[in-house]
Amino acid sequence: MDTRTIRRTSVTLPALNEPGLHLSDVTSLEGGRGQVTKFHYAGADLRDLDLADTHLMDGRITRLKARRTRLEKLRVDSVDFTGCDLSSLRWTDSKISRAVFRDCKLMGATLEDVTLDNVLFENCKVDYSTFTRVRAAGPVIFVKCSLRETTFVAGDLGAALIDDSDLRLTEFDGGKYRGLDLRGNDLSQLRGLISLKQIVIDRAQSLQLAEALTAELDVTFGEDLGEDLDEDLDDK
Repeated sequence: MDTRTIRRTSVTLPALNEPGLHLSDVTSLEGGRGQVTKFHYAGADLRDLDLADTHLMDGRITRLKARRTRLEKLRVDSVDFTGCDLSSLRWTDSKISRAVFRDCKLMGATLEDVTLDNVLFENCKVDYSTFTRVRAAGPVIFVKCSLRETTFVAGDLGAALIDDSDLRLTEFDGGKYRGLDLRGNDLSQLRGLISLKQIVIDRAQSLQLAEALTAELDVTFGEDLGEDLDEDLDDK
């Protein structure tokens, strides 16, 4: 099977190039008995996409655009998402395994109680999103992604790696992150540093974390205090 490896983290990619595997074009992701297998779903432009209690397996979803997306109790196995724009995405109570999201827009998304296992996000825009109780049961990689002002709430991402990504005002609010690999990023504008115990960084990034902590604590440097204020304090 093909894999994507960055440093010590390796993600197993969807097995869509196996000999004898033929993907059939489909016009809907709502299959009989709640299952869609060996499929290619391409170029759809939808007002609403609602899927529940569905299993997507061995398929490609390309250039899908939906103005409102609701996914619930969705099982995804060996699926490649490429060039998709899923606006107002709400994805809950689901499991995603051996999946790839490439060049996708998931801005403002809400993922809640979603389990990830061997999932790659590459060159995706995930700004202003909220990941609540998202668990990395297996390796997860975010590479060349934008996660600006995205919040991770009560996550379990010890098996994850974020590399070469935009983490401006990205916030971590509780959870378990021991082993989370944040090397290769600018960490100077992270928020919620108290949650990031036992993560993996490079030594040079400790200065970036210090900068982030200074901003988070909203400290005032003594040398920036005006002389008038110093005199007022002396008078008192």
